[in-house]
Amino acid sequence: MHDYNLEMAVDYSQLEDDVLLRLITKAQANALNELYGRYGRLVYSIALHILGEKATAEETTLDVFTKVWQKADTFRSNRGSVRVWLTSMTRNRAIDVLRQQSVRLNVQNKLWTEATSQPISNERIPETAVDLNLRKQRIRTAIIQLPEEQRIVLDLAYFQGYSQSEISQLCNVPLGTVKTRVRLAIQKLRRLLQDDQIE
Repeated sequence: MHDYNLEMAVDYSQLEDDVLLRLITKAQANALNELYGRYGRLVYSIALHILGEKATAEETTLDVFTKVWQKADTFRSNRGSVRVWLTSMTRNRAIDVLRQQSVRLNVQNKLWTEATSQPISNERIPETAVDLNLRKQRIRTAIIQLPEEQRIVLDLAYFQGYSQSEISQLCNVPLGTVKTRVRLAIQKLRRLLQDDQIE
């Protein structure tokens, strides 16, 4: 009861960020609320910029502050400010979400447009539908075989419409590295699909 009264008496708006984190390690929810009030919009903006979807950005923001609640004791002031820590955490979480999404690529994406460009007749011949589904499955399998860093840049470039310079900023890698990963990904996909006899 004493701790509760003490928490109610504190003016959290006057506390420094690192002090708020120390209070969060002691499970003081009001300290987390204050930190969210200061940085919630920033975290959401970064997530939205990377992910491009409001709902996913909101989920990512929630994930970040949940991690703050659970891992506040991992903050080290000698490595940067709380703002920098939250920014880095948000970027990492958003990129993790992109990686997860890249594994579940939609079969209608541009990458396999050519493989599905042959129209199915009005009679909806079962053999044609089965063949089409097999081709889609082979393409999905080929994409999953790509190294993770290649899948990410391929997803960002071809499926989400980011330029290579934007991908360089989002993934925090040099532009030349992005270009190389895209080129290698396309080359490997061609090789895999040729080996699997997909035109």
